[in-house]
Order: sequence, then C-alpha cells, then structure tokens
Amino acid sequence: MSRTPQEVFADHGTRLGTGDLDLISRNYTEDAVFLTAEHTLTGREGVRRGIGALLTDLPDADWRLDPRFAGDVLLLHWTAATDTHEVTDGVDTFVFRDGLISAQTVRYTLTPRTA
Repeated sequence: MSRTPQEVFADHGTRLGTGDLDLISRNYTEDAVFLTAEHTLTGREGVRRGIGALLTDLPDADWRLDPRFAGDVLLLHWTAATDTHEVTDGVDTFVFRDGLISAQTVRYTLTPRTA
C-alpha cells in the first residue's frame, strides 16, 4: 500500500533530521525534480545536491513549519534559525506520486540572525 502525502512528509522530516543525504533522497522518485531560484536539479542525485545546500545553509536549525495539503500537493511555509543565520520567508511546494516526492520547489532568503 502506498503512503499518503502526510506520511511521506512526516518521514521526510525525520530523515532530514539525520542529515543523511542518501537516506533523505530515498523519499523521492528516481526522476524527481528539485527546483530552486538558481537551479533545476533532477533525480536523486539532484535532490542530494539541493537538500545538501539547504542543510549547509542551515546546520542544526530550529525549524517552524506550516504545511497545507491538497490531495497530492503540499504548500509549506517555513522559518528556520541557527546561531548565526535565519530564514523568515521559506516556501516549498511538494508534489507526491506513488508514496514518494516527485517534485519540490524551494525558495528562501538566508540572512544574518538578529537578536
């Protein structure tokens, strides 16, 4: 039985917490598309590169997530903060297919953290 988008997203969050890019990428289809303002990345290798850049920007971050599901689509508003940087405008879109993530867009502005 295929996982629901909610189940996939919950598992995705758990995997992100490990920082293991191979483990994280297994929640994506082999032909996944990962879009940022700068890049169009494809396949699980593209996902590893895209998620790796995000985790490099925000190591050990405190995340705040506001997910909104509609069928096989998720709109995610998020914020994150580290000791030195923060994001206050994070927006991702996920498209799910057959119990995996088939597409993700990621947009955020990384700024120095203010007190």
